[in-house]
Amino acid sequence: MGDDSAARTPASLRTPEDLPDQRRQPELSRAFSWTTLADGRSDTKDNTSYSAARVMLQVGVIAVLVIGLVTAGGVVVARRTAEQEAINSAIQVTDLLADSVIQPALQDGLLSASPAAAQASLDAVVAPLVGKSVVPSAGKSVVSPLTGKPVVRVKIWTPEGRIVYSDVKSLIGKTFPVDAGHVASLTQPTILAEVTDLQRPENVYERGQGKLLEVYRPVWTPSGQPLLFETYAPYTSVSERTTQLWRGFAGLMVSTLLLLVVLLLPLLWALLDRLRRGQRQRETLLQHAVDASALERQRIAGTLHDGVVQELAAISLSVSAAAEHAEHRAEPQLAERLRSAATTVRASIGGLRSLLVDIYPPSLRSAGLSAALHDLASTLRSRSIDVRLDLPPADRPSGLDAAGEQLVFRVAQECLRNAARHSAARTVDLRLFAENDTVVLEITDDGVGFELAKAQRSPTNGHFGLRLLPDLATQAGATLRLATAPGAGTRWRLEVPAT
Repeated sequence: MGDDSAARTPASLRTPEDLPDQRRQPELSRAFSWTTLADGRSDTKDNTSYSAARVMLQVGVIAVLVIGLVTAGGVVVARRTAEQEAINSAIQVTDLLADSVIQPALQDGLLSASPAAAQASLDAVVAPLVGKSVVPSAGKSVVSPLTGKPVVRVKIWTPEGRIVYSDVKSLIGKTFPVDAGHVASLTQPTILAEVTDLQRPENVYERGQGKLLEVYRPVWTPSGQPLLFETYAPYTSVSERTTQLWRGFAGLMVSTLLLLVVLLLPLLWALLDRLRRGQRQRETLLQHAVDASALERQRIAGTLHDGVVQELAAISLSVSAAAEHAEHRAEPQLAERLRSAATTVRASIGGLRSLLVDIYPPSLRSAGLSAALHDLASTLRSRSIDVRLDLPPADRPSGLDAAGEQLVFRVAQECLRNAARHSAARTVDLRLFAENDTVVLEITDDGVGFELAKAQRSPTNGHFGLRLLPDLATQAGATLRLATAPGAGTRWRLEVPAT
């Protein structure tokens, strides 16, 4: 035996698979991909609040990023400034030591074959600088009693790169490569300073003491022989000065940025509040426009129905009576012309009544939603478009309140109007059924379809429904979806919460 479950299922509750082949929606050339034009499942107020919270969060994240970038930049600037200050300070100290300490203690014997006496003269003044007894090993960094600055190492070089004196005895007499710039500072007396490259061979005893600053300054023996005086100072002063500079810089910049953010937040909140109020006003104006349009349609329809349509009906009766009278008087030609005129008048009355249904359906309130949708379908059938309806019985409640029925009718009216005017459709399927806690309206045509993104960017005349219908659906808390493509027909789906 065949399965008759589909036949027992009410039409308003059947799925597309349950429908007989002759009731299925038109076959389309391409598979549909739904685009949600309005999502009524999420509350508008919640969406607005979420958007506001998201904007505030974005502002907070941007503020944190800006503060982070300013902090990183401030650290770099502070370190460079502190390093330059430390280098300048080391230059001043080295210049002072060279003039007041080293230069007076230099002897020509330092370059002779027996430099012991000259080295002893230098030991007497260098030992207090490095804060240690002169031993053949790396010295420890201490604060010099003379300068108040830490001095780690002292070296004196010849232009050829031979160390003729150092507080580390094992370096004396060794020769190392000398930079051309250091040699040039002897011919054109200048003071050079830089961060020490501890990988150089001559810096073997300075390794393990952290970063150092080295300063080169020319000195001369009593006979005028140029030598290169070199000092090493710890880099710790740079770090300490960086911290001092950064604290001052950070306190100013970060507090300024935070104050700016605090001042901007009320302004941003006010702008968002104005945006929310503008959106609510727009929705209110849209509803007023829709209500005014419905009232105006109702007024025009009533005026036409009670005026022109009734007068044309009376004229049709009068012309028909005149045709009968002419027939009785044996005037067949006149009777034929009068009958033709009466037929034309009745056709005009039919066209006007179809127009009245299109303008405002009197059956929506009096006979219900199903009857109103039947009237809408009749206007398309008069234009040679096959409209196939799958509606619940007229005596069954639609499950919607008056506003919901009005929304369904408005969407159906706009979709059918577009199908008649723009799609060149031959067949339109209109279904109204219940699904879970919603009432679903589906309208499918086999017309030419269109490119949705292009139509949304620049709607042509008659296509403003793409903007109006989503607003109406959103305001009513309904969901509106559309699936279309050039050559693939058009399919609308409206989901309205049931009452």
